[in-house]
Amino acid sequence: MNISVWILRLFIGKTSIHLKTYVVFLVWFFVFFFGRIASFKMDEIPLDYANTNFRVLGLNFPKKLSFAGEKVPSNDFEIKESLEKEFYKNKSWKKTSLNLFIKAKNWFPLIEAILKREGVPDDFKYVAIIESHLSNVISPMGAAGFWQLMPNTARGYGLIINEDVDERYDVEKATYAACKHFKDGYAFFKNWTLSAAAYNVGIGGIQTALKKQKTNNYYDLLLNNETGSFIYRILAFKTLLSNPKYFGVVHQLKLNSHFPSFKTLKVDSTITSLAAFANHLDINLSTLKACNPWLLSDKLSNENKHVFKIKIPKKKNTDMSSYEADLFPKKIIKDTLSKIIPSDSLKVTTDTLKNKEPTF
Repeated sequence: MNISVWILRLFIGKTSIHLKTYVVFLVWFFVFFFGRIASFKMDEIPLDYANTNFRVLGLNFPKKLSFAGEKVPSNDFEIKESLEKEFYKNKSWKKTSLNLFIKAKNWFPLIEAILKREGVPDDFKYVAIIESHLSNVISPMGAAGFWQLMPNTARGYGLIINEDVDERYDVEKATYAACKHFKDGYAFFKNWTLSAAAYNVGIGGIQTALKKQKTNNYYDLLLNNETGSFIYRILAFKTLLSNPKYFGVVHQLKLNSHFPSFKTLKVDSTITSLAAFANHLDINLSTLKACNPWLLSDKLSNENKHVFKIKIPKKKNTDMSSYEADLFPKKIIKDTLSKIIPSDSLKVTTDTLKNKEPTF
């Protein structure tokens, strides 16, 4: 007998209400169960989460990825597993995703322009995300700034580091130094992915690994945990910032830059008191330091007549909070501003300053 006819007779006939309820439940259960099986797909399992920044409906894994124009293999189980690990395991970036979008809105235009000028692929801007989350931070090993340059590496690429100055905290100059490192890696490997990995472990480290493991491909290498996940982390953040739809972000982020406008002064002499220098410019010392975090002490020694570019706000009473938050983590504020001793011992003449249009 047809099951639908049987069910119809069951309800028309004199059947107890309990039996009818039982049959209805069984029918609903089987329809729901087989319907779920029919619509289930192994490669589309969303991970739901909510945070204070967005409402996220799901998380999907993009099928095609590339770094600096170089394709990421998509038919290798271990590669896919490594990618999924970075996309799904680490939740810290999810909790700070709105802040990260704001930082990228503020800092990427500067970094992108320098990368383009230096002939480095645009995707390398995500290295700064991995290294510092776009902040002037200091690592326990002594790496510092947006690009986490070690002192010897920074000096090798032309940055000045001494008791008065640390140009690793000048985002513009540090980006140029990082570009030189990327290009050195590419000149050696002829591959941007390996160049990025070499930024983490060094050109020699990647060269040794390639030679020992008899390959020329990053994705075939067995490396330490940090370097082995480096490119995959870059790809995760690249996807989040350039294609947030893969992460289920449902809000359109209309973010405006809150950065101040600057004018730049060239100084090629020693300044014995930055407090007096700031006073001459009709700003306070705190503002001078906020605009130029690479100034570490209360003076600027310059026996070699190096030309330093010092930024000051175009307008007085400019809100520096957003800009300063990225450039002055608490540790740096404590270490540098505590050394300041206000002094009026230096008189600065206008001949010392050479005005120029802002470059930031």
